Amino acid sequence: LLQLIAKSQLTSLSGAAQKNYFNILDKIVRKVMEDQYNPRLIKDLLQDLSSTLCILIRGVGKSVLVGNINIWICRLETILLWQQQLKNLQMNKQVNNGLTLSDLPLHMLNNILYRFSDGWDIITLGQVTPTLYMLSEDRQLWKKLCQYHFAEKQFCRHLIPSEKGHIDWKLMYFALQKYYPVKEQYGDTLHFCRHCSILFWKDTGHPCTASDPNTCLMPVSPQHFIDLFKF
Repeated sequence: LLQLIAKSQLTSLSGAAQKNYFNILDKIVRKVMEDQYNPRLIKDLLQDLSSTLCILIRGVGKSVLVGNINIWICRLETILLWQQQLKNLQMNKQVNNGLTLSDLPLHMLNNILYRFSDGWDIITLGQVTPTLYMLSEDRQLWKKLCQYHFAEKQFCRHLIPSEKGHIDWKLMYFALQKYYPVKEQYGDTLHFCRHCSILFWKDTGHPCTASDPNTCLMPVSPQHFIDLFKF
């Protein structure tokens, strides 16, 4: 949701919404710096945000930016500072004399890789040990990933054969990403009840009065959530 706002919705935010947005970002950056958890995601978000801000600031007057231009320049400088802090982030090496990832048998390591839905996560894990690298290069793994995210007719249009004549499924995955959106996954999702006209988290539910509540539920993606506010 924050990334969608960074890419296309900044000019529609009110002054109060802007303040809340950047306060949330500040807390996320602080949390990542403290816990060293998922820095790549916030780096991608800040990159999108800085690119959008640079375009808006350079084209001031051509688009509506709510607030003083000096405030936006100050925010851009803050984003650049956050990016530098994350760039300098040193990941602490965990000292543990117990069981490690490398101690797991091959079939368990393979099962872990097959549960990933993001290609970059697979590549990152493959850089940990030579064994994981070997498993991360498996053609069947990348084929399953392509089949999970894309329809057969989509990757049939962009077949990339290897030197041996086989389909290079790893290259296919990243090529298809440029043309089609990948399947979205979330730990919890918003749902909309058409009967009660109410938004709620799927895990918490709501006391629906419909005779068959399941037929009234509709999942709400971050993009759909933003679209609800368009008049």
